[in-house]
Amino acid sequence: MSGGHFNYDQFRISQISEDIDTLIRNNNKPDEEGYVRSFSPEVLVKFREAVATLKEAHAMVQRVDWLVSGDDGEDSFLERWKEEVVPLQAKRKVFKKPVKKKFEV
Repeated sequence: MSGGHFNYDQFRISQISEDIDTLIRNNNKPDEEGYVRSFSPEVLVKFREAVATLKEAHAMVQRVDWLVSGDDGEDSFLERWKEEVVPLQAKRKVFKKPVKKKFEV
């Protein structure tokens, strides 16, 4: 199974998510030139949200690609969507929960 309808651009989406994940892992660590990036915890939360969303987008595009390229039929598409995309959607919803704010009186 190879897909190809989108010229394999879904792998660029995956690479971007990995690049952002590397930024998270290397936060507050010097790079090869000694430069240190220090993102705040609030920014890192948004980075994690971006990684989760991009992983979901990659899975979605991959599934559509295989369907329209003839590698999967509709039944396989729906089954793989349920197996691969739905769990990522559930994981991403963690970032969508409302934050409880403290109010001072």
